[in-house]
Amino acid sequence: MKTASLRRGCAALTAIAVIAGNYLLQQNENNHGWIESVKELHLTHKVIQWELGDLFDATFGIPPAAILALRQSPALYAARYEIADAAAQSPTVSTLPQSPATPIPTPQSGDLTFKENGVPSQTTKPTGMVGYTVVNGVYIKNASNKTLYEDMLSQPLTGLPADGAPLVLIMHTHGSEAYTPVEPADYVTEGTFRSSDPALSVIGVGDAMAATLSEYGISVVHDRTLYDDPLYDGSYERSAQGITAYLEKYPSIAYVLDVHRDAVQDSSGKQYKLISQEEPHAAQISFVMGSNHDGWEDNLRLAIAVSAAATADFPTLMRPITLRNSNYNQHLCPGSMLVEIGTAGNSPEEAVYSGRLFAAALARVITGQP
Repeated sequence: MKTASLRRGCAALTAIAVIAGNYLLQQNENNHGWIESVKELHLTHKVIQWELGDLFDATFGIPPAAILALRQSPALYAARYEIADAAAQSPTVSTLPQSPATPIPTPQSGDLTFKENGVPSQTTKPTGMVGYTVVNGVYIKNASNKTLYEDMLSQPLTGLPADGAPLVLIMHTHGSEAYTPVEPADYVTEGTFRSSDPALSVIGVGDAMAATLSEYGISVVHDRTLYDDPLYDGSYERSAQGITAYLEKYPSIAYVLDVHRDAVQDSSGKQYKLISQEEPHAAQISFVMGSNHDGWEDNLRLAIAVSAAATADFPTLMRPITLRNSNYNQHLCPGSMLVEIGTAGNSPEEAVYSGRLFAAALARVITGQP
């Protein structure tokens, strides 16, 4: 106990030295003679996190149990300076690299509590080929002035990004689009189903998608900005500025997901949820793709590939792709997709589950797995 108290006392004195050193550095920004000494103080600061980790919040330092375990290995404990310094440089979203040969499992829903929210359910699926172009088993409703050819759309994807840097940007042009929970929620009324609470909106779905992608070693940036709050009008112009800024900051980004939710209602305004027949807890998903820009074919190929991967386990999880005479900011990046997870009638849990399933399908496409 005396040794531990002495060690902590010395570490506390070192902390005072770190604070003083940082202050002097700020006062002498142009004095390069301080740089090396401050680097050493910075490293000492990391060691304080090791030694006093049990006196601070767990996110500040390394837990005491980890310190004790590392002390059982002289080699690891000797490298504690480097480990602590590397830990301070972790990315915004942690990734767990895995071998491309490792099969990507279907996400589980065991941690989600599915309760009936009182909204009637439906499953949307084509009953025939009329009005659709079918590529690789994926139905496309062509509401654009473009002509679709099956051989053109079946070309393989190219240009997968390199490892290490952020690969996927998840954002929300209409980030306040919300779902219907079991308990009453703080909505904007008149049927718009909007909320600034991420637990109720597409922002929470984006969180789930980012977490799932990172589990498969894919680095993600999630932009949680509400581009439609307080004004709905002009949200696409504002989100375009956000996308452009992220692409400039992270040139490695090759996929941009604009995550929305749909709304299905009858003539009286009654809402309906859309669910998969094979997994009634999963909200149906749809793509809305633009065609009035160069490179729209590449975006459509990607959407077809992800749809095919998602329906491998759940044939009715994906609704038909809709192709329109718009761009939806998809001209900004060749891997852009507007994806609608469920409808306003679905519960937040149903949408989160589908977000995980969608992210796993996208991970299979990115990593080249069947």
